[in-house]
Amino acid sequence: MAAKKPKQPSSTIALNKRARHDYHLTDKFEAGVSLQGWEVKSARAGKAQITESYVFLRDGEAWLIGAQFTPLQTVSTHYVTDPTRTRKLLLHSKELSRLLEATQQKGYTCVCTALYWKKHLIKAEICLAKGKQQHDKRDTEKERDWDRQKQRVLREHNK
Repeated sequence: MAAKKPKQPSSTIALNKRARHDYHLTDKFEAGVSLQGWEVKSARAGKAQITESYVFLRDGEAWLIGAQFTPLQTVSTHYVTDPTRTRKLLLHSKELSRLLEATQQKGYTCVCTALYWKKHLIKAEICLAKGKQQHDKRDTEKERDWDRQKQRVLREHNK
């Protein structure tokens, strides 16, 4: 009998579930995030939130606005921490031009849907998104409930 492998900790730091509820998500991009040392430490401790965040494109650069990294109590007192500061996103120029074109011409919004670890780096998953109407949100919810109900019936039937 083979020994069990130790379970790997999840690489996800923070998820933006609200974005999946409020928007139709289309194209996904992976971007590096420029962080300071204390922000990385608080991300390791799970003190990051991106529910109110969005991506702002200006002068050929992408910026993450509204992401909150709560400072740890062990952070030095002589260092000024700003939990909601604007952070730069690192993308290739082709990706930036594609995002810029979609947000300016096609009426898309750019939102951050997840923060996660990739080896020793923190990456952000950003998506192009179209806003949902209220009836679209209700339809999605009904569809999700119907899928759950189908799975329950299939499970009961297969027993």
